[in-house]
Amino acid sequence: MELDKPLVIAGKQYTSRLIVGTGKYPDFQIMKECHALAGVEMVTIAIRRENISDRSQGSVLDYIDPARVDFLPNTAGCYNVEDAVLTCRLAREAGLGTVVKLEVIGDEKTLFPDVIGLVEATKLLVAEGFTVLPYTSDDVVIAKKLQDAGAGAVMPLAAPIGSGLGICNPYTIQILREAITVPLIIDAGVGTASDAARVMELGADAVLMNTAIACAKNPRLMASAMKSAVEAGRAAYLAGRIPRKLYASASSPIEGMIE
Repeated sequence: MELDKPLVIAGKQYTSRLIVGTGKYPDFQIMKECHALAGVEMVTIAIRRENISDRSQGSVLDYIDPARVDFLPNTAGCYNVEDAVLTCRLAREAGLGTVVKLEVIGDEKTLFPDVIGLVEATKLLVAEGFTVLPYTSDDVVIAKKLQDAGAGAVMPLAAPIGSGLGICNPYTIQILREAITVPLIIDAGVGTASDAARVMELGADAVLMNTAIACAKNPRLMASAMKSAVEAGRAAYLAGRIPRKLYASASSPIEGMIE
């Protein structure tokens, strides 16, 4: 197998290429167990939806060991640049660091990103010292603009958030892989383990998911399945698949056989 290169975000190397969320689980204990089974080293936290300030009231943070798992605060629920930037600042003040998942939502029904606002917010946050991981559409031009704006990674959707549709446009992911040099992290739309494996086979550096695990009939089992799928997909990408052919090719060729 080709020697793999580590996933590096904000100068830190990660062994796991699976990033997961903290919402929608039946309870925090199941969430904690799923994180362990998935083998994750980074989890997202929706700053506007979680209690991160008054720890006396109980918080998702109580179920995450910061010595083993890095926080990735996100700006879920932000529909303009100002709110997104402010939310990142609040996360920094709360001690959650300066590596952020940036969302600037442009449409309430589809939750598709406002890519123009996304580029603007990225520039502002990078200037303030943040490492920005923007959730974006699978648009190559926007991905390049985000990279030029200083994004630490680009996180295009595979399908709408929480839809479980899988990869709507695998060819765009392949083009994105060739077009950008920062880490390519597929975010949103993964529904099951085969989706995760396929994303990695296409060359993604990592995959981020939440609903696929948290809302599975058996979240713990799905967390374990996702871990294996991401590892298998990455290995297959490095191994290099055989070319597709229209007709059969015998496993034991007849050329050179003695009559």
